[in-house]
Amino acid sequence: MVHANAALTPRARLRLARLIIEDGWKPSEAARMFMVSTVTARKWAARFRAEGPAGMVDRSSRPRSCPHRTPEHVKRQIVTLRWRHRLGPVQIGGRLGLAPSTVHAVLVRCRLNRLRHIDRVTGEPIRRYEHPRPGSLIHVDVTKFGNIPDGGGWRYVGKQRGYRNKAQTALRTGRTPKGHPNIGTAFLHTVIDVHSRVAYAEFCPDETAASAIGVLQRAVEWFADRGVTVERVLSD
Repeated sequence: MVHANAALTPRARLRLARLIIEDGWKPSEAARMFMVSTVTARKWAARFRAEGPAGMVDRSSRPRSCPHRTPEHVKRQIVTLRWRHRLGPVQIGGRLGLAPSTVHAVLVRCRLNRLRHIDRVTGEPIRRYEHPRPGSLIHVDVTKFGNIPDGGGWRYVGKQRGYRNKAQTALRTGRTPKGHPNIGTAFLHTVIDVHSRVAYAEFCPDETAASAIGVLQRAVEWFADRGVTVERVLSD
């Protein structure tokens, strides 16, 4: 990829260098023809003489050495404090005598700059498990949700209107023994392919074995219709 501010493409650089090296043009004449400086013309001619056509492409701007780069043993100390104690850049910098910006840069390079990337129990970076192909493993789970009253709940329409909606819904769903509106709960059964993360989901009135088996059977058929054969099932 050519640098955004480059005056010459690799092909133009090659033509410029060959005019000087092979055809005997003066660098000033070739530079005038390609509307670049004489210094630029000499640079590409010298690189062509040393490396040939392969030297006409852009090089990385990364420095060959960085004397002020954070030493490896300091990086390990930063990572250890992050893993074991879940400290931030300011706290780690205070313990190690480093600037918080330096600590933050190290954490970003190690992909530990956000605590959600670290498992709370083990302190290790979270690793996403993945199987080699679709259908190799599917994960089945159930999540319970409270039903929303007809017309919307209080978080959406406000408490006064939400309570009225709840009371109106109770005319259809009934009330609890204590007189509260029995809005009920819904159970979201999800079946996720571990490789592609494609999910099949159904809302069911319960989480019984019969409902879970029915959802699993329909999910297997749904994946089969899309060319995926389920091999293994993981459930908690």
